[in-house]
Amino acid sequence: MATCLKVLPVAYSKPSSTFNSKSVKSRNLKFSRCSLGAKSSAKIPVPPMNPNDPFLSKLASLAATSPENLMDRPVRTDTPPYLDLFDGPKLMATPAQVERSVSYNEHRPRKPPPDLPSLLLHGRIVYIGMPVGMETEGFAIYDSMMQLKNEIHTVAVGAAIGQACLLLAAGTKGKRFMMPHAKAMIQQPRVPSSGLMPASDVLIRAKEAVTNRDTLIELLAKHTGNSLETVANVMRRPFYMDSRRAKEFGVIDSVLWRGQEKIMADVASPEEWDKMAGIKEANPF
Repeated sequence: MATCLKVLPVAYSKPSSTFNSKSVKSRNLKFSRCSLGAKSSAKIPVPPMNPNDPFLSKLASLAATSPENLMDRPVRTDTPPYLDLFDGPKLMATPAQVERSVSYNEHRPRKPPPDLPSLLLHGRIVYIGMPVGMETEGFAIYDSMMQLKNEIHTVAVGAAIGQACLLLAAGTKGKRFMMPHAKAMIQQPRVPSSGLMPASDVLIRAKEAVTNRDTLIELLAKHTGNSLETVANVMRRPFYMDSRRAKEFGVIDSVLWRGQEKIMADVASPEEWDKMAGIKEANPF
């Protein structure tokens, strides 16, 4: 049972010349122990422990070989108990053990938390719920997509405008989809307004906009199968496409009508992706 120390002052008379050093020491303080009460006697809940944790095996080995380190320890009031023992080299895990520990690893849990970002991450889904306004943003996402070696399934929900239409068309051939009433639109790059500026700055920005337009035309022609002239002609004005027209233009491959959900069922599950990548799940404990 945990105990506490209670200091009790003791009355004493003025010491005479016959007092020795032992009597002076004995009259200073007396200590009495007191129990903490009924609440402290309740059983303290112990968190679940992993039996495969290397720290527990090291602690058991140290207790078996050197029990005096645990039982006969000097009392120090300036540090928590057993702090020096935990910081000792015998209990410190090596980098290899820390990397291979089953309790503290980088594997995902078996079940994702019930929130939308975690569910999307668990399903390897990147949801772009905002306009991709600038060409630099669209090209950055496009370059990241092209660096991936696995299949990329793209689905248009709502509207894919400008750079988002390029990202929709940049998916793996045969794996580009659109909802029945979604829209796609391609247009020339826009120059954001920034107030008055010198004519030389206007010329620089105009040249940059033309360069981005040519890059966008080249990439759209590559992924839709159209010629550069065809894409350049339709981009003179905003070119809107419904699901049927987008399929004819080569932006998508299929329309997700109700009853055709089996098309998306061909996508490998997260567990299958982990298996193909050689990732093993953490052992439950």
